Amino acid sequence: MTDLPAGTAKLIQYLNEAYGTERRLEVALQAHLGLASRTTYKKRLRDHLAETKRHGREVSRRIKQLGGSAETIDLPGPDAFGGVAQRAVAGAQRAVAIAQGPMHALRGTGDEEKQLKNAKTEYASEAEEIATYQAIIAVAQSVGDQDTVKLARSILRDEERMLGFLEKEIPRMAGAVVVAEVPRSQRATKAKGRRRSASAKRSSSRTSAARSGKTASKRAASRAGASKRSTARRSSAKRSAAGASKRAGARATASKRSSARAGTSRRAGAGTSTKRRGSSSARRSSAGGALQPTAPPPPASPPPLVFAR
Repeated sequence: MTDLPAGTAKLIQYLNEAYGTERRLEVALQAHLGLASRTTYKKRLRDHLAETKRHGREVSRRIKQLGGSAETIDLPGPDAFGGVAQRAVAGAQRAVAIAQGPMHALRGTGDEEKQLKNAKTEYASEAEEIATYQAIIAVAQSVGDQDTVKLARSILRDEERMLGFLEKEIPRMAGAVVVAEVPRSQRATKAKGRRRSASAKRSSSRTSAARSGKTASKRAASRAGASKRSTARRSSAKRSAAGASKRAGARATASKRSSARAGTSRRAGAGTSTKRRGSSSARRSSAGGALQPTAPPPPASPPPLVFAR
């Protein structure tokens, strides 16, 4: 052990602390199972006892893989314990674990009280284990030991799950203690509790109804606004269509008027041309009456024929 690197020696020390806690919790859980009467609590104790035994085996195996010895506590520095002292400390740990079982069975005034105190002890043990494994993970990461990191994280998840279960179970156990040991006249009656619950439900219903009413009003307002906008768009479209129709009619009327003016102009032009042609003919007729036509000249006589001798 003295030849191991400082980081490995520190890991073995923390793993041995975790191993000792697992062994003590194993003995305590076995004693608590004999006193458990709540079905869910007893089942969870049985499951966690199996987990705790497995944790102890896995931690012991890892200690040996690192070159250490399980159930011993190694102190850092040149004055570390020797093998005899280590075995003595391990024996003391086992003795404490074995002695805790009967002590747990004797405490409390009734079964409910005993279960509550046992659950509180388990909660404290789980919190200690969680802190120990968190420290192991940090040290293992610092020295690059990923195998130890993986093992510690796996165990840590089990311990955190058990702690979460106890957080919910302890208040229920405390309520059972009150029912078992506090006179009914000194406890809040269920009727009051039911009235408070009913009042809370009615308040919640009114709140929900108010919220629903507000939501419905908002939706109705939104729909009304959308309807108004749609009506406005339709009116605008109608006005645009009417305006376009009017403009088309105006253009058609203007076209007709232009065509009429063009026809009138053409008729007027034709009349003027006719008048001009009539006037020219009249002038030519008048000129013909003043001048006598000239007779055409007589045709020329053919030249005489000359015969050669």
